[in-house]
Amino acid sequence: MEELKGCDFCKFVYWENSDDFYLYEMGSYKCIPGYSYDRACSERCIFHFIVSGKGYLVLNDKRYDVHAGQAFLIPEKSKAFYAADDEEPWEYIWLHIAGPKLPNVLRKAGLSVSHPIFTPTKNWDKIINLLKDILEHNTREYYCIGNLYKIFDYMMEYSDNKEENQIDTSLLYVRNVIGYIKLKYPEPIKIETIAYVCGLNRSYLTRLFKEATGYTIQQYLMIYRMKVAMRLLKETEMSIQEIATSVGYGDTFTFSKAFKRHLGMSPSDYRAE
Repeated sequence: MEELKGCDFCKFVYWENSDDFYLYEMGSYKCIPGYSYDRACSERCIFHFIVSGKGYLVLNDKRYDVHAGQAFLIPEKSKAFYAADDEEPWEYIWLHIAGPKLPNVLRKAGLSVSHPIFTPTKNWDKIINLLKDILEHNTREYYCIGNLYKIFDYMMEYSDNKEENQIDTSLLYVRNVIGYIKLKYPEPIKIETIAYVCGLNRSYLTRLFKEATGYTIQQYLMIYRMKVAMRLLKETEMSIQEIATSVGYGDTFTFSKAFKRHLGMSPSDYRAE
């Protein structure tokens, strides 16, 4: 497949036999000037590899200019808008992907909700040739998945984000979680929300955090809330109800129960002491 044939190609495959990666859809599109797409949230990650031309992506209200020789990621459950340039509209190949090993690929390639652009330091031509090969042999599942492994190997090895994100990737994610907790502790917090903000699979992030800190995310959140509550009990005249609300508990009973379990005494006793 020397060049992309035709303006538009799309193939639904729904391949889930691999233990590592699943492929659901593939396609290519040669856009007209100014062509845009407002994409609703998808249950799977979507990659667009820019073969020629340029355009831009808007993800989480942030704009990214993207050109030939780059790819952009739309993470799962993310709403995005992208548009081709008016003078040099892009041509791209896209893949809808999921699978147990995908979070590891994204992590090693430095890709996330906040870093959706992939720029290779080398071997872009090899990545594009592998993608074209997948489009051409779109009925051969294991052949195409084999090419997908090669593409991901290149992306993990030759991402320009790699050096920055591998300084200590796990600690960066752990710091992000801790920063999020310190900012949002007065509100109801779900692990799924934290994982989404970090651009990681929930189970992977939970394991990463536990290995780095010795605590689960829920345990760390509770400890931080208790630390703030202890300070408020000592340094302010706020009522127990007000303190409970200010550290993320909906009622005094639940807060008092958690406080006693953590410190061995009730909030009132702690304040009296």
